[in-house]
Amino acid sequence: MKLKYATLLILTILIACGEKTKSKKEIISEEIKAPHIVFVTGEEEYRSEETFPMLAKLAKRELGAKVSIAYSIDSSGFIDPNRTDHIEGLEALETADLMVVFIRFRNLPKKELDYITNYVESGKPIVGFRTTTHAFKYDNDATLTTYNEEWPAKVFGQQWITHHGHFDDGKFPVTDISIKEGKNDNPILNGFSEFEAYSWLYHVDGGDWKLQGDSKPILMGHSTKSQHEMNGKLDQFSLDNPVAWTKNYTGTSGKPARVFFTTLGHPYDFKLPVMRKIAMNGIYWALGKEDNIPKEGVNVTLDEPFEPNNSGFGQKFKKNQKPLTNF
Repeated sequence: MKLKYATLLILTILIACGEKTKSKKEIISEEIKAPHIVFVTGEEEYRSEETFPMLAKLAKRELGAKVSIAYSIDSSGFIDPNRTDHIEGLEALETADLMVVFIRFRNLPKKELDYITNYVESGKPIVGFRTTTHAFKYDNDATLTTYNEEWPAKVFGQQWITHHGHFDDGKFPVTDISIKEGKNDNPILNGFSEFEAYSWLYHVDGGDWKLQGDSKPILMGHSTKSQHEMNGKLDQFSLDNPVAWTKNYTGTSGKPARVFFTTLGHPYDFKLPVMRKIAMNGIYWALGKEDNIPKEGVNVTLDEPFEPNNSGFGQKFKKNQKPLTNF
């Protein structure tokens, strides 16, 4: 019996000695490890193929992040946001610490869809913009139609419903943006000041609709020009609606993911420092780095001019552009 206990003791000591103890330097290194942020762009209206490279450069500069961008690409290797059945570079999500996504009505092949949905189910954080409430549109495959409306509502807080109308696109702002009452202390709003946005207001809450999950609005929008007002439908679609919120999403991993979502996203909004601050502060918050957001907000001063094309469908994007891979 004594021999048995002695043998167990020796084995325990050997196992303990064989384990590699992490040094203080290794622990600190893990804590300050640069995050890998993957920006997924694939929508044909709001020029995210231009705004996301700008945000990626800011993320690299301010966070020291490794950044990757996935784009809709044509057969010649040029960026083509009108191509809905392919986004190149999604495999980067397998090693991502954060997905930032701005896509619209994509019908990706299952393998590409899986890169996105597997990431979402992992419990890692997500930042989403505007048309991602209607990220996918599968009309010819009954096994995938759940991604059209149910999936974005569950993950991001709402599906596509309606907006207040395509007025003055890029000519004049159409939505007044302010802090939701009681949310002044939210770190995502550090450095925020009220502004007029070019994004026409999305309806996400009120009437027959309600933001889903534990969505907590932090910014409100007021539509200054509304087709629903003209049509006498403000009882269904109020002139005031949330334009940014935080929530959690718990997928199959069982781990709750931080989600920051905003329905803003017009390319001209991103010419405004306040809009860039909302985006960058949201990225910090999603990564759990809200304590690192300065009181005046993340530094969003640009190192080079940012002059995106206006929003719009068809051929309004910049032609013959290759994916930006060198940051």
